[in-house]
Amino acid sequence: MTISQSELEVHWNMVVDPEGLSAAAAALAAGEGPVGIDAERASGFRYGSEAYLVQVFRRGAGTFLIDPIGIADFMPLQRAIAAAEWVFHAASQDLPCLAAIGLVPERIFDTELAARLLGYERVGLGTIVESTLGITLEKAHSAADWSQRPLPESWLEYAAFDVALLPDLRDVIAAELDEQEKAEFARQEFEAVRLRPEKPRAKDPWRRLSGGHVIKTPRALAIARELWLVRDALARERDVAPGRLIPDVSIVAAAVANPRSAGDLARMATFRGRASRTELNRWWAAILRGKTTDDLPGQKERDPDSIPHHRGWAQRHPEAAARLEAARPAIEAEANERRIPLENLLTPDTLRRIAYRPPSDRSAEGIALRLTELGARNWQVGITAPIIAEAFVDLA
Repeated sequence: MTISQSELEVHWNMVVDPEGLSAAAAALAAGEGPVGIDAERASGFRYGSEAYLVQVFRRGAGTFLIDPIGIADFMPLQRAIAAAEWVFHAASQDLPCLAAIGLVPERIFDTELAARLLGYERVGLGTIVESTLGITLEKAHSAADWSQRPLPESWLEYAAFDVALLPDLRDVIAAELDEQEKAEFARQEFEAVRLRPEKPRAKDPWRRLSGGHVIKTPRALAIARELWLVRDALARERDVAPGRLIPDVSIVAAAVANPRSAGDLARMATFRGRASRTELNRWWAAILRGKTTDDLPGQKERDPDSIPHHRGWAQRHPEAAARLEAARPAIEAEANERRIPLENLLTPDTLRRIAYRPPSDRSAEGIALRLTELGARNWQVGITAPIIAEAFVDLA
């Protein structure tokens, strides 16, 4: 039997200034047990990925909804909860924006990641809460623009429920991890997420245009680059998501079409977006720069650590293809037996890399060393290295 969110009551305290934060920090410090924590952003609406609401819950303290806009220093909250275990659902989404305001955990528990290791078919928060706690959550505002002010009461209620249930959910999930003897697997995964470094900014971020692979000539690439750069600058200036000005597909379409005039650009049905016509002169100026520049980009430089796509291995790299075909079914069988998704037991990319460039020492120890170099966790290495070594034994 399940109960709906509307049948429950959740109380929260709104925090909007440094004085309120100090009071919240004191209450949370006096609470007990793990800390449920979440953050709401305005992805798709604003230029960056800042937190526009931070939710914190701890037993004995209550739920606090913190508006970061009026708070410059989060150190009181950091000091109050740093030593506690922070419970997230999909921690990798929230850790960067929390770190940006000075909130950094010493240890975490990720209910989504743990659910994957337990073999849950669906790992959304609402689904897991319903199946474990018997509570049906409303998820109507997950993709809302959390930068708007004031925030509607229904949004705040949604945000409070999201975090207030996390410690209870954590306890149920932790018990299941113990039952399946996966608690140590989870601990290593949590720590890997917590310590994962921020991805370095791409050398040429404009090359990551969605659908950009259809742009072939240096001149078209130059046009795409100039459009991307001017869109990015305008988006940053207005603090709006770049795609809300003109989407990637419009940049790609203009680069491929190479319009002859601003009028031609305006008549392109594929060139759209809220600023596609209001900023037409800006876009046309960027296209002209792309048309006339001597700084013509070539195709994207290949990453020296990259490997060819595995679909072509059979013809071009038959030994690597044979190694992959020998190891993959064995890894899949192990994942199925342990009820762990294949990508969590060992990522397909890691398996392909070791198949393409195996170590000279193909014993279990040599394979284990290479897997560790590729970023596999100790628990993953312990399970998969002997399997891969056995699969490779007749393919030296």
